[in-house]
Amino acid sequence: MTADRPALALILAAFAALGGCGGSPPATPTWQEPTRYSYVLDSRCGEQQLIGKFEVTVADGAVTAVKGLDEMAANALRGVPPDFVPTLGQLVEQADKARRSGAEVAELDVDPGDAHPVRITIDPRKNTADDESCFTITDYRSVG
Repeated sequence: MTADRPALALILAAFAALGGCGGSPPATPTWQEPTRYSYVLDSRCGEQQLIGKFEVTVADGAVTAVKGLDEMAANALRGVPPDFVPTLGQLVEQADKARRSGAEVAELDVDPGDAHPVRITIDPRKNTADDESCFTITDYRSVG
């Protein structure tokens, strides 16, 4: 059997190079913030004013409309401009900034299809109460 080892190693190397039967794995898409889109933002943790479920419309890199979908969101929106709620690009930048500044948690989960953000969790210090931010993004639609 020792004579078969070089052949087996060659076969395994070829198989690994092909990534199994399907060839190379597909490249992970990179999300580019579109000019116009909408999404639902659900923000539920931390001690912050942005708590609740919001329907958000974005055009040219700015929030143009926002609607509170629950009582907490409606209360949070009283007396503030639409850009009180961040764009998805701004949320991604918050996660990137937290990661660069050494946050203990700075996670960004993306949709496997088009790579738009679906969950962002930031916690500068795990042992500090109420400093975290967590956002779930649903109903994302590019409009242009």
